[in-house]
Amino acid sequence: MPFPRRVALRSLFALAVTAATGGVLGRIAARSPETAAADPYAFDEMYAGRRIRGLTGPGGEPVALVDGRPLHLMRCAGGGWVTPLDHYASCPTPLTATRAAVDAAGPAPLSRYAAGHGLHSDPTGGNPRGVHA
Repeated sequence: MPFPRRVALRSLFALAVTAATGGVLGRIAARSPETAAADPYAFDEMYAGRRIRGLTGPGGEPVALVDGRPLHLMRCAGGGWVTPLDHYASCPTPLTATRAAVDAAGPAPLSRYAAGHGLHSDPTGGNPRGVHA
């Protein structure tokens, strides 16, 4: 029986997601207190019973984790930050946006796809950037 292409693609996708998540978590674990103080987006605290962490990602943008799962942060035109969980309230910092997302999620865990918000392609041939009106 030949190896199905779908299984191979799923395996490669899972490997890529695991490697990316491991890289972000490795950066958080490897930070020294001096490095953390120099990171403008660094935070690590318990909030509403959840562990929230933040750091500056490879492109200089903030990376937020809620209970170890990535949370997508989006920059607003006015300089604030929003998340997929709370699009309507702009927050002044990534920390306050992460706290607002935790408040909006309540006891529900974040989806493992929360970091990929806005990166989906439309299989019907619509907008490939995932922008919805």
